[in-house]
Amino acid sequence: MIHLTGSPDAAAALIDSVDTLLFDCDGVIWHGDILVPNVTNVLSKLRAMVWQLLLTVGTATGKGKRILFVSNNSTKSRRQYLKKFIQLGIEASEDEIFGSAYAAAYYIKNSLNFPENKKVYVCGMEGIQEELDSEGIRHCGASDDNDNLKSMNEMATVKTDPEVGAVLFGFDLNINYKKLSKAFTYLRDNEGCHFLATNSDLTFPAGGTVYPGTGALLAALSAPLGRKPLVLGKPEPTMMDVIVNKFHLNRERTLMVGDRLDTDILFGQQGGLKTLLVLTGVTPAQGLDREEIQAEYVLDSLGNLL
Repeated sequence: MIHLTGSPDAAAALIDSVDTLLFDCDGVIWHGDILVPNVTNVLSKLRAMVWQLLLTVGTATGKGKRILFVSNNSTKSRRQYLKKFIQLGIEASEDEIFGSAYAAAYYIKNSLNFPENKKVYVCGMEGIQEELDSEGIRHCGASDDNDNLKSMNEMATVKTDPEVGAVLFGFDLNINYKKLSKAFTYLRDNEGCHFLATNSDLTFPAGGTVYPGTGALLAALSAPLGRKPLVLGKPEPTMMDVIVNKFHLNRERTLMVGDRLDTDILFGQQGGLKTLLVLTGVTPAQGLDREEIQAEYVLDSLGNLL
């Protein structure tokens, strides 16, 4: 583990060794609606860097590192994320944003070959709904089921729906017993119903602390089913394969930057990428040497990279 804080030469060598950088967002670039200091400047410098590639017939030069934003936060679609980037003054395009809601929709459409006569039941928020719409995937649940059951007598109203061919679980501020009961019923009763999750993060950083994340909510469904979902976000290889295939990345010249060892750094390691842990989010500086998962590089803040 190489500490880059106060070591500009080591940081420069790392940047020279990569063409593409994948950035987690929460805890790396921002905390809620507050930017990590100097991050905008660092990202702008990375985009402006000149690279030179030696070829057998000479050299080719180009400008800028490729930047991709990879987040397990499924509450926002790419369009919504882009709006936030613009509001915070960060240069970005929709194609550069790869959230777990989009990863799930992309997987269902392009890898699962989901039948057109089936629909997805969603435990989640607007970001998932919008990304499913963008891929032309029928869905139900989500905001339509925000009104919870009012009494035990209403439990009998939860019945199976043979059109549901998958349950997709993401972070949901409006999770309730109705949603859990419907998801449970479809997964139990519908033959071949796929169980998918945008991520399994047990905690979520916000307001300078952490709160229960998608994985904590997901346990209320997976435990009674005795069944684990296919997780489509970090650190699972499914998301990495989708990103690599879509953007034709050279894994050996790609760097994953994140604040969580068990998602971001493990995601990069399992995907064959270089890894950089920043200490502005979930993972504290204390006890790093004793952690089972070790990042190749550590930095106090992304704002101090360059």
